[in-house]
Amino acid sequence: MRLKDKVCLVTGASGGIGAATVEAFQREGAKVVGVDLSENAPGDLSLQVDVTHEGQVIDMFERAIDAFDQIDVLFNNAGISPKDDGSVVETTLEAWERVQSVNLRSVFLCCKHGIPHMLKTGNGSIINTASFVATMGAATSQISYTASKGGVLAMSRELGVEFARQGLRVNALCPGPVDTPLLRELFAKDPERAARRLIHIPMGRFARAEEIAKAALFLASDDSSFMTASSFLVDGGISGAYVTPE
Repeated sequence: MRLKDKVCLVTGASGGIGAATVEAFQREGAKVVGVDLSENAPGDLSLQVDVTHEGQVIDMFERAIDAFDQIDVLFNNAGISPKDDGSVVETTLEAWERVQSVNLRSVFLCCKHGIPHMLKTGNGSIINTASFVATMGAATSQISYTASKGGVLAMSRELGVEFARQGLRVNALCPGPVDTPLLRELFAKDPERAARRLIHIPMGRFARAEEIAKAALFLASDDSSFMTASSFLVDGGISGAYVTPE
């Protein structure tokens, strides 16, 4: 019961990582506000919200506070990785801005309007989903996705330092490739692309959503009480590898 009496808000709650994290948080005693663009997100309170829209984000926090009086954990997990985000010379400005809006603008808005509520508890945790791609380069580029996750990483460090003495921890969770419906759909259309990426993972497989959820649980709980402004890599060894096992 590591999150007993805690209220956690999870964006992107209907996706693979989000849904697994809602379940993990509830199992550890939390009340969870599940937020997603689609209806009926998992959670004790389900909210349909466009987290790129400032007015809806403000309303989201007000509704969460009305329901549970506090927010102790904020997991900014909503994100997209569309197929029209590729090389910088091919990606359109529209595609670039769409990805930046969902992956980076939403994190900014949720932190901007969530932090004032969280500071009232004196002991909160914000987890922002970045990615291992924010720490290394790839020839199979998704330029806007990579740039957006780099922005999330930098913003998380900044906020972690700024609010460290006010009882608020902010960390970036950096998963490797995760076996989610989004990734399956992307790679089903291009098996060669999938194989090219898989060979670089020392463990030889993609992560399971439940494994990333356990990392989010660690960052949400007091088990990580001395961690802030950190990049928490859960990538199967990708970022540490030069040559992978045969």
